[in-house]
Amino acid sequence: MMYDTDMDFMRLAFAEARKAAEEEETPIGAVVVKDGKVIAAAHNKREAWRDIAAHAELIAVREAEKLLGDWRLSGCTVYITLEPCPMCAGALLAARVSRVVYGAKDPVAGAFGTVLNLPRYPLGSAPAVTAGVMEEECRTLLQDFFRTRRK
Repeated sequence: MMYDTDMDFMRLAFAEARKAAEEEETPIGAVVVKDGKVIAAAHNKREAWRDIAAHAELIAVREAEKLLGDWRLSGCTVYITLEPCPMCAGALLAARVSRVVYGAKDPVAGAFGTVLNLPRYPLGSAPAVTAGVMEEECRTLLQDFFRTRRK
């Protein structure tokens, strides 16, 4: 299936985030796109897998690498509902992702400009970054999830 806009792909990442919420995982979703097609999609699985590295974007990147048969993801765009943390940002840079699009900023651990700006360091690549796609929806999903969990 072909898509043409950042909103279309972010809606798919958002659907993954909603799956995470249904599984009582932190609601973050990600999709990897190459040549206008989704090649991988994932959501957080830290609780289910009991794995600190089971973040949506890392799972999606691993799926994309397997599909492409290469760890280099140049030519790929990764859509994520929340700004990547330092661990995920480093992995995206190391994978040579060409573009990163995210929804909500992360005021606690955002590493694509909010708290840190890892792409400005020479760590393998400097992807183009687009922030704020479906920002309100992504932020609200996270806020509602944590508000419910804290009751």
